[in-house]
Amino acid sequence: MSERPENRMAPGAGSVERGGAQATLPRQGTLTAPLPSPRRSRRERIRRGALFTIALVVGLGIVVPILFGVISGFKDPAQMQSNPLGLPSPWNFSNYTDILGGWSFWRSTFNSLFIAAATVILVVGSAALAAFIFARYAFRGREVLFMFFAAGLMFPPAVAVLPLFVLLRQLGLLGSPWGVILPQAAFGLPLTIIILRTFFRSIPPEIEESAILDGCTTFGVFWRVMLPMAKPALAVVGVLALVTSWNNFLLPLLVLIGERDWWTLPLGVNQFSGQFGQDTARVLAYTMLAMVPALAFFFVAERQIVAGIAPTAGSKG
Repeated sequence: MSERPENRMAPGAGSVERGGAQATLPRQGTLTAPLPSPRRSRRERIRRGALFTIALVVGLGIVVPILFGVISGFKDPAQMQSNPLGLPSPWNFSNYTDILGGWSFWRSTFNSLFIAAATVILVVGSAALAAFIFARYAFRGREVLFMFFAAGLMFPPAVAVLPLFVLLRQLGLLGSPWGVILPQAAFGLPLTIIILRTFFRSIPPEIEESAILDGCTTFGVFWRVMLPMAKPALAVVGVLALVTSWNNFLLPLLVLIGERDWWTLPLGVNQFSGQFGQDTARVLAYTMLAMVPALAFFFVAERQIVAGIAPTAGSKG
């Protein structure tokens, strides 16, 4: 008669009976996460180093030109020619004080604010209505009509300069700020509709159905439910439209070149240029001061912008 073999277990391991069979369990505390291999750890360090280097280069590419412009604004024309990359000696504050004390800078700032605000209201308001319909209602030809709007992204504004000039002249809008506002709004519609449609489609339909059951009309759902929930996305498209309008030079030059009272800040740089040269130090000081209102608006709306980018980018189009 043969002897029954004994169950051999590793030291520290336990056993439990299940249906007459024994299952071996590892000792408590012996399960540990696998250590990263040296090759994987080195690859992770290289990846982090590459990301840090890219972030550093991009940051320097943004900060260095701004510092150069701010510091160069304290120089006089002789210092700009003899020592363009050095520090001012002595520091000339009159460039900034003369610009801030002149009426033309504040008039150009008001004109830029008026044109940018009207453009943002027109773009965001009309695009929000169109995006809500494209996102929430199914009708024949919806995708074809949406692709018609989206195709506007592939239309460069510089190509439309000549026909746009002829059209504005026929409409009597040359020399008027509306000759800048309306084309800017038209060129800003495609991207704004695409972003807002993506955001509206990410909102659960149950919220809209609950609002309708509570007695909301179609416009009530849009005004009282969708728009408050889309505040982050509206902030994103609003900032995009404002920055585009604020930095636009070609269209105001085409429409407002003969109307000095309606010159915007980009056109105001021309006052420092003459027939035989230009005051580069004052141009840089004027440019740095012209950036301040746009930067102030960006910092005020920063929280809404960051909150709107993530869900807009993460949702399906």
